[in-house]
Amino acid sequence: MEAFLLAALADNSPDLIYAKDTRGRFIFLNKTLMAVMGAQDLQDVLGKTDFDFNTPDNAQNYYQDDQTVIQSGQPLINREEPVVDRQSGRIRWLLTSKFPVFNDTGKTIGLVGIGRDITERKQSEEQIQYLATHDSLTALPNRFMFSKLLAVAIESARRHQRQLAVLFIDLDRFKNINDTLGHDAGDQLLITMANRFRTCLRTSDIVGRLGGDEFVILLPELESHDQAARVAQKILSAAIQPLDVHGQECRVTASIGICLYPEDAEDEQALMKNADIAMYRAKEEGKNNYQFYSPDLKVRSLERLMLENNLRKALERHEFFLHYQAKRNLKTGKIAGVEALVRWQHPELGTISPAHFIPLAEETGLIVHLGRWVLRAACTQGVIWQQQGLPPICIAVNLSARQFFDDNLINDIANALRESGLAPELLEMEITEGMIMQDAERAIRILTGIKALGVRLAIDDFGVGYSSLAHIKRFPIDTLKVDSSFIRDIPANREDRAITEAIIAMGKTLSLTVIAEGVETQEQENFLRDSACDQTQGYYFSKPVSPEEFTRFMLAHMVEAMVCSPPEKQFTH
Repeated sequence: MEAFLLAALADNSPDLIYAKDTRGRFIFLNKTLMAVMGAQDLQDVLGKTDFDFNTPDNAQNYYQDDQTVIQSGQPLINREEPVVDRQSGRIRWLLTSKFPVFNDTGKTIGLVGIGRDITERKQSEEQIQYLATHDSLTALPNRFMFSKLLAVAIESARRHQRQLAVLFIDLDRFKNINDTLGHDAGDQLLITMANRFRTCLRTSDIVGRLGGDEFVILLPELESHDQAARVAQKILSAAIQPLDVHGQECRVTASIGICLYPEDAEDEQALMKNADIAMYRAKEEGKNNYQFYSPDLKVRSLERLMLENNLRKALERHEFFLHYQAKRNLKTGKIAGVEALVRWQHPELGTISPAHFIPLAEETGLIVHLGRWVLRAACTQGVIWQQQGLPPICIAVNLSARQFFDDNLINDIANALRESGLAPELLEMEITEGMIMQDAERAIRILTGIKALGVRLAIDDFGVGYSSLAHIKRFPIDTLKVDSSFIRDIPANREDRAITEAIIAMGKTLSLTVIAEGVETQEQENFLRDSACDQTQGYYFSKPVSPEEFTRFMLAHMVEAMVCSPPEKQFTH
């Protein structure tokens, strides 16, 4: 009766319960374990061993554990063991405890085992482990996992005296796409890039995602610098291929920094840091390229970090100021307007070129705050000039890509006009072709909102982007500014002459004002006047000057206009 009750209790337990003799043969199994093993009748199992129901490796492990218990007379508690489900073929995990069974003389005559199915727990642990070591979006190794893999690769390279390379990759213009088309579009782009990068590598190479738009590649067993360069070039070629994101064709490029072990660094942290430094050098060189690390880059990186820290404080310390460059009306010879250009006067470093701090402000997002200040300062200056007795003059202000797509842009413009009292028609916002073509529909809505304020709109650097009449006529713009790269070699360069004449003709077709930038010689200005260009801007007429200098410049030309007759002669230099 007692044995019957024990068997009934065991059969109704969700745990896997069994007993074996000293040779590992089953002498009892409960129904739960029989179901797992796919046995219909107890007699089909009794007298058999694990070798009859499991893979040889698993069966051998079970047998060794059994013999350890039997020979030592000590239990094994909570041993995790895999077992193959005979019905589904899936691996199940058991948490098993085995206890020796003794006879009256104390001799071990077998064992009793109890197993609990912990498959779901193991799967959860594996999922947690996977999530802790892999990027959830791209399924690439994450920063933590890549660091571990790199440390192992460094140790192997050190032991076998081999080279390896780390490639730090940053996608150019990703934030613009993410901001304009949405985060879903950004995620789709990142997944596509991850798949493209995988196809560029050997099976032994590793690509990981560090976060955002930053990827990193490990090239173990590197044979030469050229090998790393070839991989970098493949990555650049893969990245720039067009892709469709939510029905919109997009292109991104990549900037890549390369650091070599042991030549450039000998530990994981230094390799990653130096590769990052080289990547920023690639961005400074115009993006869409790769750069190898060199010691002088570290010095430049420290200078960049210092510049960034100073840039964050410059607005608070009122270190920025504006210069103004006049534009000339080629028909009348008079001043037609000015462009506001931001400058930075650092108390210790002196005057810092916009070529250095504007790209940095773009990358850090500080350009939005800086652009807001420039807008207010320029509008205020326009009113001050009028209060000084100068005639009303149109002031052009540049918009960066980040500022253009900032949600507060239209409010910022409206506030600057209201606070300063400047008439809206005396403000012109300059944008580039590339900015408005990133997301044409959204750009049209923004431009329409700006035009509703009564503000003028100009496309700057025209000719180096899309330059399509079909594109341009969609946007509510007033002015085209011919890029200075076409003006530099005219009238000598026939192709530049033809391009400039075509742009002027395009502008006239659309009833737009056409301004040529970068005019530095009388020959250039004469050619532009003969080609019916409306205005010029450049050092030939006026360098960027302070507000006070512009006041004197404007007054001088007003006086000269009153005493000199033909306009063409009154501005002869």
